[in-house]
Amino acid sequence: MRAIQVAERANRPGRWPGSGAGRDPGPPGFALLGYTGAMATPAEQRPPIEHDVHTDDLPPLPQRDSRIPAQRWIEAPGAIRRLGDDLDAEPGYLRRIGRYLLWRAGPATGADARYGAVAADDLDEVWTFRLHPDGTGEGLGPDGARHARFRTWKEALRDASGA
Repeated sequence: MRAIQVAERANRPGRWPGSGAGRDPGPPGFALLGYTGAMATPAEQRPPIEHDVHTDDLPPLPQRDSRIPAQRWIEAPGAIRRLGDDLDAEPGYLRRIGRYLLWRAGPATGADARYGAVAADDLDEVWTFRLHPDGTGEGLGPDGARHARFRTWKEALRDASGA
């Protein structure tokens, strides 16, 4: 019975974005999960951490309150440190995909960006994907294929990890 009541409250007008009822409070209980109805701050606009990190310190999931610049990663290979040199963008850590550490120089959308993935267990193994402002891109993956879609490049990273 309680689940039905919760579902009925969640379906009332004014509960979701675009309903014209002001800021979306989300469904019941979302506030407990930290949902505020506001958009997340883009990674490149988050404040950088102020301490150095080792490979084992890099978190598995994206950080929502700060960013980890490549210059703060003690073991960072040169390919990652230089990832955004031609874009005038500082590389920042995003997340782990299997055995790979994913970094990006530039914004996620609407401008030139380059992603780099380095194997956490072999820092000489680095793969890159170039993303253009129009959403097109290209990059060689660990499967030996040239990828035109960012999604398939990330899938190749995952699959090469045995995940």
